[in-house]
Amino acid sequence: MTNPYVNGLQTTLQLFVVPLIGSSLLTFILVYLMQNKWFVWLIKAYVYVMRATPLLLQIIFIFYGLPFFNIVLDRWFAAYLAFILNYAAYFVEIVRGGIQSLDKGQKEAGKILQLSDLFIFQKILLPQSIINTFPSISNEILTLVKDTALISVVGLSDLLKISRSLVNATATFVPFITVGIIYLVMNMLLSILLSYIENNLLKQKGIENVN
Repeated sequence: MTNPYVNGLQTTLQLFVVPLIGSSLLTFILVYLMQNKWFVWLIKAYVYVMRATPLLLQIIFIFYGLPFFNIVLDRWFAAYLAFILNYAAYFVEIVRGGIQSLDKGQKEAGKILQLSDLFIFQKILLPQSIINTFPSISNEILTLVKDTALISVVGLSDLLKISRSLVNATATFVPFITVGIIYLVMNMLLSILLSYIENNLLKQKGIENVN
């Protein structure tokens, strides 16, 4: 018999890894499109809506609300979609701010050298923006781990839902403590990995992280 904590951990990790990859890809696409003035206001409207409404409400709307418009989604797909759209909005704002803080002369120099807009974005602007904003990106990534607990609203058995079921079955508080420890360990390991990545990015830029 499979350990219920293992099942819950698998669900939590899936709801972390897939949205992280999906939202990262969507972020790069949207930030690149924002270089074109025709897309700016449309993407800004999307970012505003995603950031101004709770993630829980977005999950509920996508899974329970869209069927009213004859759009029925699998609970896993609905969960992935809600997380990807939500976190991409935050990442877009962070990366966009990082690009805006760069010297505009770099983009102008690239155009003088007749480099394509995609090349300038992908090879010059985006890497520098990620290095400069990585602490903010790291905070969002750590928040994503905790936000996976919201997914029980569509019936998926993540760590928190498993712990609630075990508390009801055993009439003890121990499952909550166990799950709390699992979350602490996950975030500790992820924080170490993110710090390692940040240090390597700073070394590429020629800066030593004093923390």
